[in-house]
Amino acid sequence: MKSEKQTILIVDDIEMNRDILEQKFCQYYNTHCCENGLEALVYTKDHEKEIVAVLLDLVMPVMTGIQFLSIIREQKFLEDVPIFIITAEDNENIQLGTFDFGITDVITKPFNAKFLLKRVSSQIDLYLTKKSLEYTNMVQSKLLVERSKELAELSMKVTSTLALAIEMRSGETGTHVKSIQNMTRNVLTMLRKEQFNDLCTNMSDDDIENISYSSVLHDIGKIVVPDAVLNKPGRLTPEEYEIIKTHTVKGAELIDQIGLENNEVLSYAYDICRHHHERWDGRGYPDKLVGEDISIWAQIVSIADVYDALTQDRCYKKAFPKEKAISMIRNNECGVFNPDLCKVFCENIDQIDIP
Repeated sequence: MKSEKQTILIVDDIEMNRDILEQKFCQYYNTHCCENGLEALVYTKDHEKEIVAVLLDLVMPVMTGIQFLSIIREQKFLEDVPIFIITAEDNENIQLGTFDFGITDVITKPFNAKFLLKRVSSQIDLYLTKKSLEYTNMVQSKLLVERSKELAELSMKVTSTLALAIEMRSGETGTHVKSIQNMTRNVLTMLRKEQFNDLCTNMSDDDIENISYSSVLHDIGKIVVPDAVLNKPGRLTPEEYEIIKTHTVKGAELIDQIGLENNEVLSYAYDICRHHHERWDGRGYPDKLVGEDISIWAQIVSIADVYDALTQDRCYKKAFPKEKAISMIRNNECGVFNPDLCKVFCENIDQIDIP
């Protein structure tokens, strides 16, 4: 049974040739005949998706077969569709030249109709099989992308919920991780715009989103810190402070166990977890990194973390006003930060500390 979407385009200026070809193929396919290349070109533009093969003469008035081939290749029509040159032209160079246009075969007149039918049909079957496979692959790829997106969204929700649970366990309001995420995004966007350094200047939107998202995991290591230490209202003893400090290494270890390979978000999260308490002067922990040895994203999370801690109520302190917090950060009362980053952060806090 013929498919409405399977048409053989027959292009020949001699009516008898068109009739012979049409009679042979019309039992199995729809056929459409044109007297020259221009007619065929007009038909192709309107019916390209229906054409499964082209039987093309070379020597025709108005537009030759070569001219037709040149135009459809230039305009990317009928890509992969089998095209057969059926011609009485005995110039070998001309025949060979048609292969430069990606034709399937050259068949000289007079031709054996049964042989031609078999040859063309087999190529149509190959074309349709390839097209079907491409469509199947496209559908499967789309499904995989959609599935991957669903899994990524689920992963983000689980991760955010975990980060929120850890935050609430330490007696905080539940807004800290969201504030850190927003401030990290805002600072990175600002640094890119100001061309702060080559790394920030070349960051894509995806880079910024990945870093911002990974920042919510900065305190995930607190899950192993005992409640008595984590929620102590008074001043920590030196021994308790050492326990608190372990949350950086423990958080990095937890993320490492999930697996960093080929996962950009987790790679950022690992670095942020481990290094968001490093100091510009090298007196931070756990690795005592100095200056630019601390990644820019860990630096940003560090200063945002300090600012948010200062401006929010905690079990051991009341919230400071924004102006007081900025003053304390400028004066290195809560750590030592990259002076250039500190300047940008403090001078633009109204644009940074927003949802």
